[in-house]
Amino acid sequence: MLDILAITTPIFMIIAIGYIAVLRNIVPQTVVRGMGAFVINFALPCLLIRALIVRDISEVLNMDFLAVYGAGSLIIYALGYFFARVIAKKSQQNAALQGMGMSASNSGFVGYPIVFQLLGPTAAIALALCFIIENLVITPLTLILGDSAQTEGANRWHILRKSFVRLAQNPIIIALLIGLLISISGITLPGPIFSVVDMLASASGPVALFVIGGGLVGLKLHGLRFDIARIVFGKLVLHPLMIFLLLGFVPDLDPLMKIAAVTFASGPMFGIYPIYGQRYGHEGMNAAALMAATLLSFVTISTTLWLLDISAAFGPLP
Repeated sequence: MLDILAITTPIFMIIAIGYIAVLRNIVPQTVVRGMGAFVINFALPCLLIRALIVRDISEVLNMDFLAVYGAGSLIIYALGYFFARVIAKKSQQNAALQGMGMSASNSGFVGYPIVFQLLGPTAAIALALCFIIENLVITPLTLILGDSAQTEGANRWHILRKSFVRLAQNPIIIALLIGLLISISGITLPGPIFSVVDMLASASGPVALFVIGGGLVGLKLHGLRFDIARIVFGKLVLHPLMIFLLLGFVPDLDPLMKIAAVTFASGPMFGIYPIYGQRYGHEGMNAAALMAATLLSFVTISTTLWLLDISAAFGPLP
C-alpha cells in the first residue's frame, strides 16, 4: 500500500498546492483558467500527437480496449440516465448530465499523471483511447439528449450536426486526427518540430494538476445531496467496477492496458463538467459533484490500485 501511496500522494499534493495558491491569492483564479486553456489547447494535444506518432497504428487503435472502455462507459451512462429520469423523475437534461458525470473521466488532468507514474509510455496510448470514447461518444450523446429535450424529432438531425461540428473544432479531436494521420503515413517529424511537441507535451501533467486544484476554490457542497452522492458513487465506484468486469471478456488484452483502463475509470469526472451543467442550468449540481469526486478520488484511486496489486487480477503492478 505504501508503494501505491508513493504514486498517488504526489499527484494530489500538486492539486493541493494549486488549491492553496488560489485560495491565498498567490495565483489569481483568472490566471489558473489561462493555464487550463494552455493545457487543453496546447499541452494535451501535443501529448496525444507525441504518443501517436512514435507507435505503429495497429498498436494505437486497440479495438479491445476501445470496445471494453466504450461499452463500460455507455452502460454506466445508461444506468445513471435512466435512474435519474425514471426513478428520480428528473428532467432529460438533468438525467443526461448525471449520466455524463458517472461515465466521463478526467483522463487528461488526473488519470494520465497517475497512470504515467505507474506504467510509463503505455499511459499516453490509453489516454488517447479514453479520449476517443469521451469526446466522440459520451460528450455527443449528452449534447444530443440535452439539446433535443425540448425539440421535435425533425430538428434532432440538425442538433446532431451542430454537435459534431463543435466537436470537430475541439483541439483534442484535431490532435487525435493529426497524430493518427502521421502514424498511418509513416512521416517522421523534423527534429526541431518534434522537440517543440515534446516540450509542450511534458508540461501537461503538473500544470493540469495545478489547474484542477485551483479550480476547486469557490465550489461549494450544498443542496442536491442525493443527486451528488449518486453521481459521485457512479463515477468513482460503478464506472471502474464495470470496466473491470468487462475486461474479463478480453483475455488477450495487454495487462498494462487493463490496469490503465481501470485506473482511468476510477478518476473523477472531467474538469469542464460544470460548464456542461451551465448549458442546461444545472451548474450547481455539476460543480458540487466535481468537487466531491475530486476530493474523494485520492481514496478511491489509491484503493483501486491497492486492490489490483494485492489481487494480481491482471498480474503484479509494475
